[in-house]
Amino acid sequence: MSKKFFQSGQHWVWLNAGAISLSILMVVGLLLLIAVRGLSHFWPAEVKTFNINENGQAQVIMGEIHGHEKDIQDGLDREQYLIKTGNRDVYGIDFRWLDLKNLQSTDTNQDVVVVERREWGNIYGFIGKVNQNGQVLTGQGAAEALEQIIDRANDLHHDIRAIEKDDIGAINYDLEQLRLEQRRLELKNKLTDEAMAELDQQRADLNQQFLDYQAELQELYAQVKRDSAEFTLVGGETITMNASNLVRAFQPNQMGFFAKIGHYFSKLGEFIFDEPREANTEGGVFPAIFGTVLMVLLMAIVVTPLGVIAAVYMREYAKQGPLTRTIRIAVNNLAGVPSIVYGVFGLGFFVYFLGGSIDDLFYPEVKPSPMFGTPGLIWASLTLALLTLPVVIVSTEEGLARIPKSIREGSLALGATKFETLWKTVLPMASPAMMTGLILAVARAAGEVAPLMLVGVVKLAPTLPLDGNAPFLHLERKFMHLGFHIYDVGFQSPNVEAARPLVYATALLLVLIIILLNIAAIKIRNNLREKYKSLEH
Repeated sequence: MSKKFFQSGQHWVWLNAGAISLSILMVVGLLLLIAVRGLSHFWPAEVKTFNINENGQAQVIMGEIHGHEKDIQDGLDREQYLIKTGNRDVYGIDFRWLDLKNLQSTDTNQDVVVVERREWGNIYGFIGKVNQNGQVLTGQGAAEALEQIIDRANDLHHDIRAIEKDDIGAINYDLEQLRLEQRRLELKNKLTDEAMAELDQQRADLNQQFLDYQAELQELYAQVKRDSAEFTLVGGETITMNASNLVRAFQPNQMGFFAKIGHYFSKLGEFIFDEPREANTEGGVFPAIFGTVLMVLLMAIVVTPLGVIAAVYMREYAKQGPLTRTIRIAVNNLAGVPSIVYGVFGLGFFVYFLGGSIDDLFYPEVKPSPMFGTPGLIWASLTLALLTLPVVIVSTEEGLARIPKSIREGSLALGATKFETLWKTVLPMASPAMMTGLILAVARAAGEVAPLMLVGVVKLAPTLPLDGNAPFLHLERKFMHLGFHIYDVGFQSPNVEAARPLVYATALLLVLIIILLNIAAIKIRNNLREKYKSLEH
C-alpha cells in the first residue's frame, strides 16, 4: 500500500500542501504579531506607582509597564520590567529597567494624569494648578480647566500651522517664482525697467501680505501662550508647561472601557492623519502615507506602458532568434539585480545626468541650486519603474503567449490589420496578465527602501509634493515614505524604546496599503478575465 502511494506521487502533493499551509500560517502569524504589537500601542495603559528599595535606598517611580523580561544572571533567575517613566526633561531618560527583586509594593493612584507634549515626551504626575486666562485653579476644577486650555491651544496651533504652512508658504513660493522670473529675464537680456517695476510691485504686494500674516501670527502666539499648567511628579518635582506645548491630557486609571475606546480611536486617527513630531517617534505618518501612495501610482503609470510595449515588441514583432533570446534572458536576469544597484543607477543617470540636463535646458535661472538635478519624487518613481519593469514584461509576454493563434488568424482573415488585431483583440485578452505584472510590481515597489534613500526620500519633508501652488503636483520635491520611516524610526531614532511600537504600527500600515492597492488591481484583473473568458474558448 505504501509502495503504491509513493509510486503514484501522492506524497509530493501532500508535501506541497503542507508546505503551503505552513507558509500561510507563518505569514498570518507574522501579521498577527505586527498587529498586536503595533495596535496595542494606542490603548491607554494603566499607570502604576512602584515602591522600590535599591542598594538600601528607598525610591518611588511611576510609569507604564512596557516590557517584561526573564533571564538567568549569576545562576539565579532574574525578572524585570521595562517602565516608561516619561518626564525626559527632568530625568534625562523616559525608560528604565526595574528589577523585581528590588520591588517592595505597587500602587495604582486614580489621580495620575498622563500629558502628551509636542516636545520632551509624556508627563506622568499629578495636576497641581492650572492658570486659565489669569485665573488659578486647583483640585477638580483644575482637571476640567486643563482639558479646556489644551483644546483651545490645539485649535490655535491648528490656525498657526495653517497660516505658516499654507498662507505664508504660498507667499514664499510666489516670492521664489518672482526671483526666478527676474533671473530668467536677466539671462535673456529682457529685464527692462518696466518689467523690473512690475516685479517690484508684485514683490511689494507679497511682502505686505506677509507682514499682515506675521501680525496675525503674533496675535495667535500671544493667545496660545496665555494659559499654563503645573504638574507635580511622584518624586516631588514640579513641571510648569505652557499650554502651547500640550497635545492631550487624560487620566487612564479613571477611564472606563468606552472612554478607553474613544481614546484609542483618537490616537489611531492622529497616527494616520497627523504629521510626525518628536523626531518621528510621536504624532502621525500622513506625509509618509501620501508619499508612498503617490510614488507607487506614478511608478505604475510609467512602468505599465513601457513593460507592455517591450513585451508586445518581443513577442509579436521581433524576429525570434539568438538576439531576441539574449534580450529575454537579460530581462529575466534584471529581476535579480539588487535594488541598491538601481538606486545608484537612478542617482547617476536620472538625477545627475537627466535632471541636470533638464535644469541646463529649461531652468538655467535656478543655478546654482538645482531643481530637477537633485533627488525627488519623479526620479524615485522612475527608478522603481525600472526596477519592476522586468516583472511587467515577463507577465505580459506570458499573457500574450497564451492567446490562441486562431484568434489572431481570425481577426486578420476578417480584414483587420496586425495593429488592429493587437489593439482590439490580443491586448484586451492579455490584460489580466498585464494586471498580474502590475500587482507584482506594486507589491515590490511599495516596500523598497534602499534605492529611495539615494533618489528622493527624506526623514521629514516640510511640504507635500501636492499642494495649492501651481503647477500643484511638484515632482521635483523630496518626499516621505513608509518603508524609510520604519527604517528611520527603528534604527536611527534617539529614543529606541519609544519608537519600537511605532515600527510595528507603521509596518502594519504599509502592509495594509499594499494589500489595498493589490486588491484594487486584482478586482480590475478579475473583471477583465471574466469579460474576455468567452473569447478564449
